[in-house]
Amino acid sequence: MKKVEIYTDGACRGNPGPGGWGAILVYRGVEKELSGGEGNTTNNRMELLGAISALEALKEPCEVTLTSDSKYLVDGVTLWLAEWQARAWKKVKNPDLWQRLMPLLSRHRVELVWVKGHDGHPYNERCDKLATAAADALRPPVGEEGI
Repeated sequence: MKKVEIYTDGACRGNPGPGGWGAILVYRGVEKELSGGEGNTTNNRMELLGAISALEALKEPCEVTLTSDSKYLVDGVTLWLAEWQARAWKKVKNPDLWQRLMPLLSRHRVELVWVKGHDGHPYNERCDKLATAAADALRPPVGEEGI
């Protein structure tokens, strides 16, 4: 099974507001950057979409170390996901994304690692730049916010 490192981050300009996510996949020293965004979203949705998009980009089952600064993502998977599923997603925010993430966690062998955000971790900083650039690309031009 291939061993892949994935780093992800999400960003939002306002919460809700224009948001972006960034991901970097590393396999045998080769890096691939991914990013995207939505016009009206939340930071937590972007954190989830970063992880989902990165895992969806893998063409075959892999052993993955996924590093994120999102406690929502890491704790959601490691502590809360089974309970949320058992109670049929009642009172859970972003159930559509959690349900999209679940089969990816089953397909791949995923270890989640939390790192403190904006603390100098090189890949986390790069993912933050990808995410904020994607969010900024979706912001209305200055002076046109109210249109």
